[in-house]
Amino acid sequence: MDLEIRGIGDHLGPEKILLLRQPQVGLEAIVVVDNVAAGPAIGGVRIAPDVTVLEVFRLARAMTLKNALAGLPHGGAKSGILADAKMEIGDKEVLLRTFAKMIRHLEEYIPGPDMGTDEACMAWIKDEMGRAAGLPAVMGGIPLDEVGATGLGIAVAAEVAAPAAGLTLEGSRFVLQGFGAVGRHVARLLAERGVSLVAVADSRGALFAPAGLDVEALIDHKLSGASVGRFSGGRALDPDELVGVDCEIWIPAARPDVLRADNVEKLKARLVVQAANIPATAAAEIWMYEHSILNVPDFLANAGGVICASLEVRGGTWREAKEVIREKIRANTIEVLERSKKGARRPREVGVEMAQERVEEAMALRGRPVVRALNSDSVYLPL
Repeated sequence: MDLEIRGIGDHLGPEKILLLRQPQVGLEAIVVVDNVAAGPAIGGVRIAPDVTVLEVFRLARAMTLKNALAGLPHGGAKSGILADAKMEIGDKEVLLRTFAKMIRHLEEYIPGPDMGTDEACMAWIKDEMGRAAGLPAVMGGIPLDEVGATGLGIAVAAEVAAPAAGLTLEGSRFVLQGFGAVGRHVARLLAERGVSLVAVADSRGALFAPAGLDVEALIDHKLSGASVGRFSGGRALDPDELVGVDCEIWIPAARPDVLRADNVEKLKARLVVQAANIPATAAAEIWMYEHSILNVPDFLANAGGVICASLEVRGGTWREAKEVIREKIRANTIEVLERSKKGARRPREVGVEMAQERVEEAMALRGRPVVRALNSDSVYLPL
């Protein structure tokens, strides 16, 4: 486990960094509670073999900003479990139940699903520690992966941002990097809006089809357990080539830092909508801005999942959540892009400023001193 925590943080947080280990079940985990001024923190539990303290902090900070920008009564947190998410289901249950027992007294943190976890995982966590979001419907939850809450927010953000990028959604082409629980809903919702999926990748392969893919057939293929790279509707593609596919819209929906200084120059899109958390480095976002590629940041575009989770915690329904997701993401995207254009600043800078102001106001109301120290790129880098 990466134990390096010195230099991580700024005036907003993190408040706590927990490094957990239970050798008997092979558990190694990281929990970062970034900021709870607005209320108890909501943030996903990620399972990946290479997750680091810095990555979990960056994800937790994204949750702080995301929750603040969406006007939710929650702060931000995140967890990372160092393991292979494709382990046997029984082993995963033991691991997550052990994890939940070890953090059950961390009352300011409400876990939710993330990469490598789903509503069943949240049910195990809720059973052990009494709180979780993204629960199965049979437990009164709104199963985020099933209903596609995050995907809905991405579609709304794309609708708003397309005209600002000089595009119309209908007739545009998009590339989707990641075809899991979020990606497949993004694909379906954009296809319904007349956008053609011309290339896609998952963790096992990539596919290219310049005439467009049959999204519903591709979803059925993926749900059967096969990689998108083996779908018959296109030709196999090296996943590293995905960034250079000719399209109007490019959507990262998987791991962090897939757009970097060493590959972003290949990008041919005019609009990037970040469905994944922290999918681009600071250098990549600066390059996109300097080359007139409109980039809608993660904490703005992909807030649908946590908006839904927040409503679930308060007893809301999916019908209510859909309306709130549409309203909040549309309004915030419009405001961020208008301020960005007026002030000639990157959308991330504007969005971070808006979110930080809300967090700082909550901190002041809680009697916590606010000492500013950093710029808006601090979410990317250790200080």
